[in-house]
Amino acid sequence: MNSGHRQAMVVRGGWDGHRPVETTDLFIPFLEQNGFRVLIEDSLEVYEEEELLAETDLIVQCWTRGDIIPLESAGLIAAVRAGTGLAGWHGGIVDAFRENLDYQLLTGGQFVVSPPNPGRHRVLLSADHADHPVIAGLGDFEIDAEPYWTLSDPLNDVLATVTVDADETRSRPAAIPAVWTRTWGKGRVFVSTIGHGPDDFRIPEVRTLTERGLLWASR
Repeated sequence: MNSGHRQAMVVRGGWDGHRPVETTDLFIPFLEQNGFRVLIEDSLEVYEEEELLAETDLIVQCWTRGDIIPLESAGLIAAVRAGTGLAGWHGGIVDAFRENLDYQLLTGGQFVVSPPNPGRHRVLLSADHADHPVIAGLGDFEIDAEPYWTLSDPLNDVLATVTVDADETRSRPAAIPAVWTRTWGKGRVFVSTIGHGPDDFRIPEVRTLTERGLLWASR
């Protein structure tokens, strides 16, 4: 490996409805422009390659649903704890490997459902983290895409939320985390629930915060 470059690994696959190839392809030129050598993997077996992960500064995962075997999840978690960054969006990171609780602890969140009446909704940035490098200088914005109802870890730094209104089931409106960062051991984790498909990334704020999140998470 060229010591002058950082190494990023794009791990993509799973359910094709979230367009894992097309969406990750949007960010590969950005990573290369920022000095990363980019490896592309279409198998989770790469998470068992300890030496390769140790020299990888950033893993960008886009793998909706699917199953991960214990050796693979253990390898990924060990790499992040040792300093490899992990980043992803939408189902590719928070609707992956639903049966694996260790993976959910790593990412700090789990998709449960898309609330009723999806449509245009507002993404509210956190005033408490307004100076965080992922969202600094950005404002609230609107998006036509399904929001995610997620369960989330108290160790997350929540950078943005979406509001789900009260209805016959929910007694009051709820602010649901939409973008967060966290650390796990020596590693950084970036999660955005926005990114159902390429159209979401045409919104400048979505594109910007996702690109910044990738850089933030890298070792």
